[in-house]
Amino acid sequence: MTNHPSLTFFLVAGEESGDIHGARLIHSLKTQSPNCRFIGHGGDHMKSEGMEIIEHVESLSIMGFSEVIKHLPYMLRVMGKTIKTIEKLKPDRVILIDYPGFNLRLAKRLKVLPFPITYFILPQMWAWKEKRINILKKYVNQSLCVFPFEQKWFEDRGVSTQYPGHPFSEPYIPEENKLEFFNRHGMDISSPLLVLLPGSRQQEIDRHWNIFLDTVDIIIKKKPELQVCVAKASNVKIDPLPKYIRVEKKLTKCAILHSDVALASSGTATLECAVHDTPFVVCYKMSTLSWILVNLLAKVPYSSMVNLIAEKKVVPEFLQSKMRPGPIAESLLKLFGQSRGKKNMLFHFEEVRRSLGLPGVYKRAAEAIWKEHLL
Repeated sequence: MTNHPSLTFFLVAGEESGDIHGARLIHSLKTQSPNCRFIGHGGDHMKSEGMEIIEHVESLSIMGFSEVIKHLPYMLRVMGKTIKTIEKLKPDRVILIDYPGFNLRLAKRLKVLPFPITYFILPQMWAWKEKRINILKKYVNQSLCVFPFEQKWFEDRGVSTQYPGHPFSEPYIPEENKLEFFNRHGMDISSPLLVLLPGSRQQEIDRHWNIFLDTVDIIIKKKPELQVCVAKASNVKIDPLPKYIRVEKKLTKCAILHSDVALASSGTATLECAVHDTPFVVCYKMSTLSWILVNLLAKVPYSSMVNLIAEKKVVPEFLQSKMRPGPIAESLLKLFGQSRGKKNMLFHFEEVRRSLGLPGVYKRAAEAIWKEHLL
């Protein structure tokens, strides 16, 4: 254990994935100085590592232009409360984790305060709204990226950036083996399993779930032995929920690892599927206004991070008006068994995994934060 001083860190994570990354970063920071204080916005994972939660991710997880506008009064109150808390607390360092819509604005608002800022998991400015990079240049003291190509991209634009690696490069030891997982859910291990990953935000569930159900109905008619499990985030409600669909509330990675095929909303889960060698189809639907803005501003040809990393269409994408049950079901059916398309997909998954770097990401990120702070 390194003998670092006991500091106060203010962290901001606004989504479930950020809560997980934040918890592991806190754990690594505590390893090097166990008496530090952690306070800020996060969820149950960060709380379990000893962080004092001000605003919970269940309230903060909002995505899409029209959705943000709808919740704008609440988010403005949270912003004001956050700044006042930081002013009063006087933390030794502010750590922002992903969540760019809020965190970039917070960094800008904190410019008059003498608190150094670390940004872990940088906004994907290479995909859209590149002008936001000026905020990183002016107001963020330390930038930590998670994709290998990002370091050069940001540094070419004047932002000194460190690359500790991607969190998904960390080894995963499943909490349950396949037999234990299937037995707990009352499923037959000899029959195929489809896992549904409809999203971790309520607005995603509201737009996606009925299409997911209609897709499953089509597949079951052609593959009646199919079993179905949905990975449900703790902060969302799923309705209707047919009795034949098992619900996994905690062990999402287990559900992905032990499934034959996945249907995933575009997001973190798509990369998790690739890491665990589970072939999948990706889909996503947002408000019409948000979709128009994305098409106007986005600079990348794909939605799925797997396709972006591979720089080719490795997994099928069904977005917005193309998110229809029939074509999605047809693509999913091709992934059961040993089809050429499935073998090709798994081959490219291996390339994607290799690009994510070596294990020890949170340890290296924590070391970088300590080194920056002690300079």
